[in-house]
Amino acid sequence: MRSTLMTSLMTSLIISLILSSMAISNSHATVYRWVDENGKVHYSDEPKENAEAVDLSANTQNNISVSIPTETEVMKKSAEPITYRVRIVNPTQEETIRNNQGNFTVVASAAPELPKGYLLALYIDDILYGQPQPSAIFNVTEVNRGEHNLVVKILTQNGKVLASSSARKIFLHQASILNKTRPTPRT
Repeated sequence: MRSTLMTSLMTSLIISLILSSMAISNSHATVYRWVDENGKVHYSDEPKENAEAVDLSANTQNNISVSIPTETEVMKKSAEPITYRVRIVNPTQEETIRNNQGNFTVVASAAPELPKGYLLALYIDDILYGQPQPSAIFNVTEVNRGEHNLVVKILTQNGKVLASSSARKIFLHQASILNKTRPTPRT
């Protein structure tokens, strides 16, 4: 008796589920479209005044297609890496600089114009002088007399070298108290 009752309950439950799913699928089958007084289009599953039924028999799934753009001249130019150049404008090659304090100015020129964040660094005899800076003018102080090689490099913020000038040889002269000319005695 108990199994008959269970079987009957299960059968009625299955029939109820089938009928419910049919009712749900039928309720989603009709969609209504109407335009309000402001010209705005609305869709609903309930009919409204002046609403018309929309036929959903056609495929209503969204299809997305991605078209790959053809390569244009602008894209080709932007894809090419930029080649930076830097050169030392002043002092000139093998210039003699006379300064007792060992001070002089180095002027560099970079092309094309450097973007914000790129820095210039001055190396004197392969040693970094000061901190890299955005300016192309370096005020050098207290350098010992003698022959020196100058190089300016373009650096990214993380220190990668993008370009380097050719070495510029200069001679720094400082007057010495020891080389003071002495008057010659007259006889």
